[in-house]
Amino acid sequence: MNFFRGVISGQAAGPQPSGAETIQKLCDRVASSTLLEDRRDAVRALKSLSKKYRMEVGTQAMDHLINILQTDRSDSEILGYALDTLYNVICNDEEEEQDESEDENAQKQADDLGLQFTDTFVQDPEHVTLLLTLLEEFDFHVRWPGVKLLTALLKNQGPQIQGIILVSPMGVSRLMDLLADSREVIRNDGLLLLQQLTKSNAAIQKIVAFENAFERLLDIITEEGSSDGGIVVEDCLLLLLNLLKNNSSNQNFFKEGSYIQRMKPWFEVGDDNSGWSAQKVTNLHLMLQLVRVMVSPVNSPGATASCQKSMFQCGLLQQLCTILMATGVPADILTETINTVSEVIRGSQVNQDYFASVNAPSNPPRPAIVVLLMSMVNERQPFVLRCAVLYCFQCFLYKNQKGQGEIVATLLPSTIDANSISAGQLLCGGLFSADSLSNWCAAVALAHALQDNLTQKEQLLRVQLATSLGKPPVSLLQQCTNILSQGSKVQTRVGLLMLLCTWISNCPIAVTHFLHNQENVPFLTAQISENLGEDERLVQGLCALLLGICIYYNDNSLENYTKEKLKQLIEKRIGKENFVEKLCFITKHELYSRAAQKPQPVFPSPEQMLFDHEFTKLVKELEGVITKAVHKSSEEEKKEEEVKKTLEQHDNIVTQYKELIREQDAQLQELKEQVACMTSQNEQLQATITQQQSQILQHKDQYNILKLKLAKENQGQSNSQGDGSQVNGLQTEELTQLREEVEELRKQHSLLQTQLGDKDALISSLKSGAAQTAEGPAGGSDDTELLQELEALRSQVQSQSTEIGQLKMERQDLLRRAEVGCSDTLPSSDSSLDAAKMAELESRLGAQTSEMERLKAEVKNLSESRAELEKRLDSTTSTVAILQTEKEKLQTDVQESKKEQDDLLMLLADQDQKITNLKKRLKELGETVEDEDDLDTRDQTDDDDEEDEDED
Repeated sequence: MNFFRGVISGQAAGPQPSGAETIQKLCDRVASSTLLEDRRDAVRALKSLSKKYRMEVGTQAMDHLINILQTDRSDSEILGYALDTLYNVICNDEEEEQDESEDENAQKQADDLGLQFTDTFVQDPEHVTLLLTLLEEFDFHVRWPGVKLLTALLKNQGPQIQGIILVSPMGVSRLMDLLADSREVIRNDGLLLLQQLTKSNAAIQKIVAFENAFERLLDIITEEGSSDGGIVVEDCLLLLLNLLKNNSSNQNFFKEGSYIQRMKPWFEVGDDNSGWSAQKVTNLHLMLQLVRVMVSPVNSPGATASCQKSMFQCGLLQQLCTILMATGVPADILTETINTVSEVIRGSQVNQDYFASVNAPSNPPRPAIVVLLMSMVNERQPFVLRCAVLYCFQCFLYKNQKGQGEIVATLLPSTIDANSISAGQLLCGGLFSADSLSNWCAAVALAHALQDNLTQKEQLLRVQLATSLGKPPVSLLQQCTNILSQGSKVQTRVGLLMLLCTWISNCPIAVTHFLHNQENVPFLTAQISENLGEDERLVQGLCALLLGICIYYNDNSLENYTKEKLKQLIEKRIGKENFVEKLCFITKHELYSRAAQKPQPVFPSPEQMLFDHEFTKLVKELEGVITKAVHKSSEEEKKEEEVKKTLEQHDNIVTQYKELIREQDAQLQELKEQVACMTSQNEQLQATITQQQSQILQHKDQYNILKLKLAKENQGQSNSQGDGSQVNGLQTEELTQLREEVEELRKQHSLLQTQLGDKDALISSLKSGAAQTAEGPAGGSDDTELLQELEALRSQVQSQSTEIGQLKMERQDLLRRAEVGCSDTLPSSDSSLDAAKMAELESRLGAQTSEMERLKAEVKNLSESRAELEKRLDSTTSTVAILQTEKEKLQTDVQESKKEQDDLLMLLADQDQKITNLKKRLKELGETVEDEDDLDTRDQTDDDDEEDEDED
């Protein structure tokens, strides 16, 4: 213990030991001491010496310190000392602070020392796993040093540590628990740890995201004050950028989790924007970058469009436009906001329309596009701001033909308003100003208004400019060539040449207008044929491209400048090889390769701002075809044109046949649907008939039972004719029963009539459906079955009518018997019966007689109803026969249509053979037919599918 106190307090008796000797003694004490207190004091002493004697402590004590972490898990204090010592040895931060004033060699040596000790520590992956286990300790003196040590390891050997953590069970989950720690120091250092952990590792990024990282980080940002927060907000935003950048899975999870909506409050700025702190500027800058990550042009188009839609619906785009038009916003924030708005509206028609409707808070109000263009053509504005405005204008016009038309319309004579400044006026002003950067930006912006829009290219030919008083106006196309021929700066000429190439490409009318000026072609040939410096070679290449476009898209409407004459001119004055060499120089330029990488115009200096991203696509598309067009002879061109015309004719014929086949397929599909509907209706009708048959059987059984009852009652009447009162009572009972039976028969008759009406309705619907379909043999068999079932039903109704007649005869016989009984009873009665009794019997007999008459009338009505039902059955039978005839006719039509389709398919096969022969002729002539093979393959596949469907 005295030894440790001497080391710590600095007291020494005798000669002082060296640092290495002291560390060696401490390491021996750590390894050999049995008391925990002795080992703790030794580790504490090593910690105090670890910064001054970093090399010695790391070399001699690392194994002992790792052993302490493994064996003394129960003592948090010694664990904390060991972790702090390892951190001091491995981390380079302290050395960086001390070596700021020293030379680079000393700094590099310190960094190498940290890497060396890191490699030693991670030689055994179990050491990292042990460190992850220690992070589960809640004790502050263990958890905080453990977080710092793991962060230092990730800084020095990130990929290796990431691999170990990735395969460790619950490794990432343990680190995510740091964000939930109530101690802000540990939580904040946990953010730094996760930043290092998620760098360039998509697998870990996905795991962290699905551990609810987005929810936790957004909660921390809100708690810390959003953009007004401190360094913690910055750390959270950096971690979010790590998780989302170039990770489509996490981006989709962020969008689906409705986290985009939670970003809107970040951009709520007040009216007073003065006094922005540096931390707020940094935070807001990172927030804008986070929005741009979600809608970056490098993302998949579907994911970008979905995020753009969400940002508009939740009001985020509107909030960004508010910042865009606000006053007092710092320049770098304004620039980044413009870039962010650009990518939020790029390619989204809804967002582009909204942006076009945004007005600046000025008097009078002006569109935001006009205000931004005023900044772009103002040479006093910062360079990065002007580049951002150009990018915003390009994104506004990207795949937006409506916006392109609105911009070009501001240049046309019929829409110019002298009292207001329009976008077209600003572009023309910038195109012809003295500032070369304004010339370039205006030319590129105007080229984007013409991109892939033939209508606007033709409309722009109508624009007339007044150059000076007393002189007639000249067209915009002519003015551009005039300025080009005056020999202005390289940047101006490059911008004008890009505008002209974009303008006349794929527009024969514009080519004719350009060639109509007799000075243009001699100027281009003179520029290409001269031997100039390195800077001028780019201009020569663009002139060659412009002349090549005049050849390729020439419709030979000008006799002096046909394709053949222009090629002869190139061969005589320039030479074909020299022309192609100058043309290919464009794609070899360093700035061309840089501009082709991404749409945003990012340049280190204004002088390097020469190429536009969309123009690089145009050059790549036209370079090969122009080279071929220059080398082709007139005979080859004629043959190629003939072949093209023939192919176009064949394509038109094939297209017509395809449309006809599609129409027939649609008709067949409709007929199939109608057949399915008829089949379902037929099934319903069969079910109804089955139900009616069961009801008829029930009625027949009931009738048999009633018949037996009547027979028994008649037998009883014949055996009992003694007393008049008994006869009258029996007759009353029989009449009552007969009345009930007739009533029941009437109900059954009405039920049958209702069911027959339902069947008539079904048959009517069947008739209307069959009039529009062409059913096959199966449909005819169904109708035959239906006719048979209807005939059976009619026979059953007739049998029931017969049974009703039998009942009527039996009732009449019963009445006759009753009258005979009365006549036999009255003479044998005693003469002492008084007149009152006789009168009563006569009244009862009269009532019964009237009741019998009423029943007769009802039976007569039932007979008439039965006759009407028979007539309706006959009508139904004739209707079904008509339907069957119509179906047979439709079946014949379908067979004829199928034969026509077979003939068309044979004709298509002949046409395909002709096209194949023509392609072979083209290939024999040395020509390449682009994309035709793929088209033929798809057509053949479609024809095969259609034949399979016809056979089915």
